[in-house]
Amino acid sequence: MIYVELTDGRVIGFPADRFRILHGASDEALKQVQVEVSGHALRWEALDEDLTVAGIVAGRFQLPLPDAAT
Repeated sequence: MIYVELTDGRVIGFPADRFRILHGASDEALKQVQVEVSGHALRWEALDEDLTVAGIVAGRFQLPLPDAAT
């Protein structure tokens, strides 16, 4: 899980595997995130991945949720 604390105090969490590049990344690689663009984006330099905070808040993910077990 990746958590982002917003300036209004909300904490947004999402599974890393909702994004193609982050899906296959190790926990160690996921820890190497930088906050960029005055807090508006997350950057994983080694993975060459960028996510906007606005996109995360809006729920714009690349991959669907896994099917629920029945």
